[in-house]
Amino acid sequence: MTSTFTGQVAVVTGAARGIGAGVAREYARRGGRVALIGLEPDELAAVAAELGSAAAWWEADVRDTDAVKTAVDAAAAHFGRIDHVLANAGIASYGTVRQIDPEAFERVVDVNLNGVYRTLRAVIPHVIETKGYILVVSSLAAFTPLAGLAPYNASKAGVEALALATRQEMWVHGVKVGVCHPSWIDTDIVRGTEADLPSFKAIRGKLPWPANGTTTLEDCVTAVCDGMAKQKRRVYVPRGVVFANFTKPIISSALAEPIAKRMVRKTIPKMEAEVAALGRSHSAHVPVTKPK
Repeated sequence: MTSTFTGQVAVVTGAARGIGAGVAREYARRGGRVALIGLEPDELAAVAAELGSAAAWWEADVRDTDAVKTAVDAAAAHFGRIDHVLANAGIASYGTVRQIDPEAFERVVDVNLNGVYRTLRAVIPHVIETKGYILVVSSLAAFTPLAGLAPYNASKAGVEALALATRQEMWVHGVKVGVCHPSWIDTDIVRGTEADLPSFKAIRGKLPWPANGTTTLEDCVTAVCDGMAKQKRRVYVPRGVVFANFTKPIISSALAEPIAKRMVRKTIPKMEAEVAALGRSHSAHVPVTKPK
């Protein structure tokens, strides 16, 4: 296979595990070098050690503007350039709007949405220099909000809008910005949620394809890296997620509400009971940001 990223450098946030770590490994395998940014130093160091001289890592909280800028600037100084960015850091919380802890709700929005803004703000000066590419990770949830995951839905819809607005702003600078919309990927966040909340798994099973399936991490990583190489406007994982984008007006219309009402009538009370029994409103399998 051609070394797609030879001579190029990527910054990846949320790089300690899951999609971020997978993309870092594949980017390096294709000949590039990668700056790993995240919150788990032991995990980041392990990924960097695995990749050798092709990688370096910096600990930074995407809720901290100065920390993100410092990490990105240090990465640019270390590698001499930044060509690609994957704004990937994200977390999830459980529970309905009436139930979820306010701090948990705010944390999800701050990491998933404001964290992407802080990442964009830090990397844009560097990718302008290289006429590079930024891929912002949104979600299938931007098209199909799901009861019980309101903060995640809201943050990912906001991320899509932020990315598309930034894409327009970057046209004059020769920088391309894309949006990635993964469905359910076989990562800690999905496995952990289904283990904690049987009702969540039941809801997913009743959704139309592709929302009722799980994509392997390997397939997701390949799609993301191919999208970065081609500087795509949208990256859908799996490709069938594109239909959710096209059918969003129908899904959010009154036509679909009778089906949704039947689905949530039993599952939402069960989910609320399961969340209450857990005694927490975030996934134990997803790293949360440090207290501020």
